[in-house]
Amino acid sequence: MTDPAPSLDRRTVLEALAGAGAMSIAGCSALESESDDPTTTMDGETARELAVQYAPTLYFDTYEKWFPTDPRSYEVERDGETVVDGFEAFDGYTRRFKEAETPPDPTVFFNVVQYEESPLAVVQYWQYGAFDQFTTNFHWHDWEVLHVFVDTETDTPQLYVASSHSRKIPNNEFLDPDREMVPRVLSELGSHSSALSVNDVPDRFQRFPIGETFADITNSAIEGIEDIEEIPVAYGLPRDEGSALPYLVPELDGEPIYEHERLPSVERSDLVDESLTIRSLDALTSPPEELPERSTGLVFEHVDRGREDADVEYELVPSIELEHIEAFTGPQLSFEFDVPQFAEDAVAGHITTTGLPWEQPRYDNPAADITEPNHRVALADRYDAIGEAAPVHTLVARVTEAVSDEEAPDGEGVTTEQSSTEAFALVESDPEAVPTFSGYVVAQDIPEGEHRFTVNGAGLTPHSEAVSVSGEAGTTMAGVDGEIPLVARENATKLEIDAEGTDADLTGVAVEDDFGGRLYDAPVSGRDAVYVHRGGAYTTEVRDSDGALGAFRVNPGEESSVRIDRPRTGKASLAMFLANISEETAEELSELDDDDDIGGGSVNAIGGLAQALSSVGDAARRAAEQAESGNRGAADRNIDSVISLLEQVETRLEGARGSLPDDIARAVELRLEQARRRSEQAKAEEKL
Repeated sequence: MTDPAPSLDRRTVLEALAGAGAMSIAGCSALESESDDPTTTMDGETARELAVQYAPTLYFDTYEKWFPTDPRSYEVERDGETVVDGFEAFDGYTRRFKEAETPPDPTVFFNVVQYEESPLAVVQYWQYGAFDQFTTNFHWHDWEVLHVFVDTETDTPQLYVASSHSRKIPNNEFLDPDREMVPRVLSELGSHSSALSVNDVPDRFQRFPIGETFADITNSAIEGIEDIEEIPVAYGLPRDEGSALPYLVPELDGEPIYEHERLPSVERSDLVDESLTIRSLDALTSPPEELPERSTGLVFEHVDRGREDADVEYELVPSIELEHIEAFTGPQLSFEFDVPQFAEDAVAGHITTTGLPWEQPRYDNPAADITEPNHRVALADRYDAIGEAAPVHTLVARVTEAVSDEEAPDGEGVTTEQSSTEAFALVESDPEAVPTFSGYVVAQDIPEGEHRFTVNGAGLTPHSEAVSVSGEAGTTMAGVDGEIPLVARENATKLEIDAEGTDADLTGVAVEDDFGGRLYDAPVSGRDAVYVHRGGAYTTEVRDSDGALGAFRVNPGEESSVRIDRPRTGKASLAMFLANISEETAEELSELDDDDDIGGGSVNAIGGLAQALSSVGDAARRAAEQAESGNRGAADRNIDSVISLLEQVETRLEGARGSLPDDIARAVELRLEQARRRSEQAKAEEKL
């Protein structure tokens, strides 16, 4: 049972962790440390007693298809080696499940190690699944692990570490769990990523404390992204937190896997339920809605515990009995992963089969699997056997969705909001896709250097940008101030930047919406593309290696793609942008001026504002022409005229504001701010 009144020491530790997020992300890493002491394998009756004592209760999703089983049933001899064949395991497990109508061979494997000359021991519970199907990847075979760190002198659990999707994603961890409570693991549908449950509701994941209860994790919070609520950095259990998570159908040789001739027992119904599944990421024009929420299905309990309400009882088997297996095999599976480079590549190489647990560093040194640095620090303070955390690079972003801004004129402004579905990211230098949790991407242990970072989601257009990870360990934020807005396919326009043939050596491109502000800002080389919402009105800015700027007005409307060919930087480019945005706004006001419902005084005010903007456009166009011809002095004089005329526009806007609809007035105000900024840049720009 959960301790209803946690001790002061425990509460103090957790409060300290909650305030230590800056160190956890920016300062250090809990990934493998060479300073940990070696371990010895504990076997015999003592090891089994520990394993039985902390044997977890396992909760599975009602749609789950692959439960913990014994892989030895699917061993084959191949080229003199004992391997577990992917086809044999997937098809054999499916056939036996159907025949028995209960999960075959329910088994959890345990490995117990103790750090030398230390009371700290770790009980590992390894679960094998015959297949993995998820939204970011899928593969033959699956291994998940729960580490229970135990002080053998006091018989007190110190730390739970439940494995997440990959080494790039922070695990779900809990420091100083209640010694009287059996560990509980909530297995994610299809992927079997392990969340923890330490609170009063055993089959629900709780990321934040509620009332007097603790959260189910003690991971510390993200630091460095402005204007967002702090969120503990751990994968958690997205569907349990109200997030929609569509699953994909694995393909092999271009066909759905359930149609493969070597899987005669596998039917479509033997995969994740169709209500949660799509065939490919671009099969939808918008993110899916009304996906089933998570609910608990089968509950597994260790056979010696004798719990009456358990659905299935599992056996505990020493993992050493598996160490004769030399490989888990299976061919590459695939699904479409759009990368918005100019050629629109498809990437699927991050989907792999599983490795051997006993060949992983964490098998002998479980501390290598601690992904929360403060947890490693806590253990290092208590036990000399645990070394300090090593530095690490972490990539962080918040993934949102760009939508029309209701306060903007129709087709002239966007805003961003939390997406209705989780997305996922791929650092193309690494073979593993990283799913978001609560809309956040956190990828740890990213190598120093230049990377291509791609974010994608069901019904959304992908986003890709270059990201530079510096030499010093810490946080790198992708996107603009850590935010990456994606666009529903039905609303997307592809904005292409083609710098080939221009004299400028372009180094960066940014896209700003009148209402939504800066949405995209990243390095660029040659040709690049970004998807924007067609309901916006955009300023596209380019930068070159000399620091010179260029700007271009983009109004997508119903266009499926817009191309900026050979974008230039310098005074002429900025002046021409000023002409375009002024003339665009003047034309819109003139159309409003023709409205018969607007009275005489209002007509005069709006007409005067439109005329003032037309004058700005004329002066800006003359400046652009003179800059093109190389006449710097004349160009600057006309830019001075633009700056002066913009002051008159501001005065006329105040006079006309009461005559303008609120959305139009706000749009003119935002464009005026943009024009003032660009006019100052044009005046200061040395390059013609």
